[in-house]
Amino acid sequence: MTTSYLHLTPDFDLSARNTLALKARSRWGAMLKTVDQVPALFALAAERGLPLRILGGGSNVVLSAEFDGITAVVATRGRSVVEQTEEHVLVEAAAGETWHDFVVWAVEQGFGGIENLAGIPGTVGAAPVQNIGAYGAEVADVFDSLTAFDTVEKVFKTFSSAECAFAYRDSVFKHQAGRYVVLSLRLRLLRPWKPNLRFAGLAELVDSPGLDPRTVMDRVLYLRGSKLPDWRVTPNAGSFFQNPIVPPEEAAPIVAAIPAAPNFPQADGRTKLSAGWLIEQSGLKGFRMGRAGISERHALVVVNLGGADASDIAALAGHVKATVKARFGIALHEEPVFL
Repeated sequence: MTTSYLHLTPDFDLSARNTLALKARSRWGAMLKTVDQVPALFALAAERGLPLRILGGGSNVVLSAEFDGITAVVATRGRSVVEQTEEHVLVEAAAGETWHDFVVWAVEQGFGGIENLAGIPGTVGAAPVQNIGAYGAEVADVFDSLTAFDTVEKVFKTFSSAECAFAYRDSVFKHQAGRYVVLSLRLRLLRPWKPNLRFAGLAELVDSPGLDPRTVMDRVLYLRGSKLPDWRVTPNAGSFFQNPIVPPEEAAPIVAAIPAAPNFPQADGRTKLSAGWLIEQSGLKGFRMGRAGISERHALVVVNLGGADASDIAALAGHVKATVKARFGIALHEEPVFL
């Protein structure tokens, strides 16, 4: 397999390639613009004995200050309508496409189904890994299939929904981190379109005349903007902690002591709690620790106050987890991956 067409950039600066704007550099960097470059790059890394990591939009990662290997940025492009029937529209996007742009493109085509997921930073390839979700919807709801490169078997594979093992902010790709590189994603958007207005702030649209996906998308973007700091202005990685889903015996004492505590019974008998509420009730909203802090606008958001690196974020996250554990007995887990 030839690898001569792969260009490696030495001393690759990643400070502008992560939404936390962390100071980060990689010994080598590469831009993956075609699918066939992926197996070629893994072969090259193995040949040179270099560790290799894959980066999308940098929206759900905490990058180490220095990486002594190759950091490859997925930069493939392409969006298309694969199939249209009376029952559904099948759309496809390359992994390097910006997720929000993909949502806007679908809405502009008149296709509904992912408008509730507008405004989420990152790339299409990262969306199924995290099973991204917001405003009562998640990628798994409309997932059809995806293509990925298996770095162990060195083959391209197609995954069905069942094979992805989707769960709350989870998938097989998180449990086998580093094994698969997502290359493209297909979503099945149902017809006729039915708006998902279950989330607070969207329900009031139910009687809106001429309700369409764009109206819902615009409301979602308004709600996000009113609650969450813009990463382009205040560097952040969005929701930093997962909402904990705990056994009833762990949730009961909290709800008994504070009846207003947000709690959501799950189908399996467990209870989902609000990580943001737990953090705020622990007195940490707006808390600062060195060059990192908790947003004053939303307790679930960790922000870079200027010049932070991965160690600053890790120290703050550890403090938050320890404080919430001591206050409520609940263990929090980060959403972003530390690389």
